[in-house]
Amino acid sequence: MPEELGTETVALLAYLLPGFLAAMVFYGFTSHPKPGQFERVIQALVLTFLVQAGLPLVRWPLELVGSYWPLREWDASSDALVSAGLAILLGGVLAHFANTDKAYAWLRRRGLTSRTSHPSEWYCVLSQKVMFVILHLDDGRRLYGWPKEWPIEPDKGQFYIMLPCWIKEDETQVDLPELDGILIHAKNVRWVEFRPDT
Repeated sequence: MPEELGTETVALLAYLLPGFLAAMVFYGFTSHPKPGQFERVIQALVLTFLVQAGLPLVRWPLELVGSYWPLREWDASSDALVSAGLAILLGGVLAHFANTDKAYAWLRRRGLTSRTSHPSEWYCVLSQKVMFVILHLDDGRRLYGWPKEWPIEPDKGQFYIMLPCWIKEDETQVDLPELDGILIHAKNVRWVEFRPDT
């Protein structure tokens, strides 16, 4: 019985491998946090279904070309190779749409959603407002600069601020030309001020 269960588990994982591969590519190319284990299995099922649905659409033209220029017979290894290629392609396409917000922008224009494809509102605003910022820190200090990197969530990760300078209470600036940048924990930032005028 345990041997049978192990064989079935291996067969199931082999079947879901294209879905896991597509998800790995997606999460590798986006800033979305990885979901829990159960959600990952559900995603792998859905992505595997999409890969399996696309497999005949690729197999048919390849077999047609193969009837004129035969290289080899289509077999299980051909299925596995094409499935892996489709999974990588699917993960890359989904990552592109998640990073550019194109699909959600199209849906927003039609009134179907008000959401974005970004992992959080925090990340969405920082990725769309490409401008200098002032970070207001918990201790009352203010740091001005260009956000080269920013966290996905407001309570985790760091800001990397380039061309940094401190803004004093009298609004004078203390430039830091000797620094390439400053790394600030997001949990120390009370709010972010965007400066389109600079």
